[in-house]
Parts: sequence; structure tokens; C-alpha cells
Amino acid sequence: MENILLDITEHIAKITINRPTALNALNKQTISELSEALDQLATNEDIRVLIITGSGTKAFVAGADIKEFSDFDVKQGAQLAALGHEMLFDKIEKFPKPVIAAVNGFALGGGLELAMACHFRIASDNARLGLPETSLGLIPGYGGTQRLPELVGKGKAIEMITTATMIDANDAHRWGLVNQVVAQAELEATCTKIAQKIAHNSPQAVGAALRAIAGGFNDKVNGYNVEISEFGKCFGTEDFKEGTTAFIEKRKPNF
Repeated sequence: MENILLDITEHIAKITINRPTALNALNKQTISELSEALDQLATNEDIRVLIITGSGTKAFVAGADIKEFSDFDVKQGAQLAALGHEMLFDKIEKFPKPVIAAVNGFALGGGLELAMACHFRIASDNARLGLPETSLGLIPGYGGTQRLPELVGKGKAIEMITTATMIDANDAHRWGLVNQVVAQAELEATCTKIAQKIAHNSPQAVGAALRAIAGGFNDKVNGYNVEISEFGKCFGTEDFKEGTTAFIEKRKPNF
């Protein structure tokens, strides 16, 4: 793979989008490589958490590569969005293990949409986030009009999208777009520490929790029923046996 780097250490996978001269912009090749990596990691039972970040200190992902679609027609534009959802953005949102976005600078357009598809976001204090598509005669096409309102509310989402302005990391935190803001020098260590906490817990229970939470945001199912089902299934897992046995024996579980 030319545009991404993959590192796996102690149940934690880290994908770094590595196009520093283009501020890590998403082109077709990068989306394809990310999609392939996600497929490999999803079925790797040794992986319990995934961190996605960008190379360097300036940008997480500074958007999509506009040169690739500046001459598209209506049909091609719709196909571009649909393929992006299928190959990458929906795949991240539905990833069976927690995905953390380490937002290390600009997260604009498709970059912010990538971060929002992750399960949660930690930002460096120099991060700038926004959806500038309306300034280009477009709207967000990789889930931005849907995921941003879920995170910051309808009114703030409309403001951000229609004004096409960036917000800084502290405002993003205040609005719930990111979970934490840390100094850039501390971003990698902070995300790794959070990932380690997740990795120490039952991977079967963590996966069940992700499915139950997702059920609450799916109009086609009853989230409470998903929770009841997933809760019940936990009782049939080896992790449940180990976790409860360890609690009774007053020791740490070995998942």
C-alpha cells in the first residue's frame, strides 16, 4: 500500500493516512487502500481496537482530492458518493471493533466525514474541523449531512454546513464533535492509552455494546430490543465466564 501505513501492537491497530504533500487528502487509491485494510483488520481476532490518524502535524485529512471529480456529471457524482459510503465510510461506522479518530490537524470535508464515521474522536489542540463543500458548489457527500447533526445537533450542523466555516478544537469539544482535546505532542499517547483500556476489556462484550448502541440509531429496529438480545447473548460467551469468575476470585480477568 502506497498511501497508508499500518502498525499493529498488542491488540491495537493503527492506520496512518500517509500523503503529507497533499495534506493526506482522500483520493480513490487511498479510499481503496483503507477499505482493503479495514477488511483485513475486521476478521483479525487479535485486533481489538483501531486508531486512524494522518501523517505529520498539519492535517488529519484535509478533504477529498477535488482534482479527481471536478469534471464529473450528475450520474458520476452520485456514483462517487455511493461508492465512498460502501467502500469506506459505512464500513468504518459498522466496524466490529471500536475505531478512534486521532485528529491531528485539519479535518475538512471528507476528512471530517472520515473522523465522524469513527466511533469517537480525540483532537489535538491545533485541529480545525469543518465541511466547506458549499463553498465549492457541493454538499457533503460522504455522510456529513447525516452524521454531523447526530453529533452536534441540527441547528449547529446547518450553521457549519451552510457557512462552510471551520471551528477550532475547543469549539468542537464544546459542541460534542470530539471527545477530548489534548496537546499535539500528547495525542498519540492519549489515544493509545484509551485503546489499551478498551483492549483490556472483553472483546465480545465490547462488540456487543457497539451493536446495541448502533441499534439505537437505526430507524428500522428497536434499540432496546437489540440491547436485550445482545445482553442475553453475552451469557453464552467464554468472556462472561472468565469475567464473572475473575470477579468472584478477586483477580483481573484474562480475556
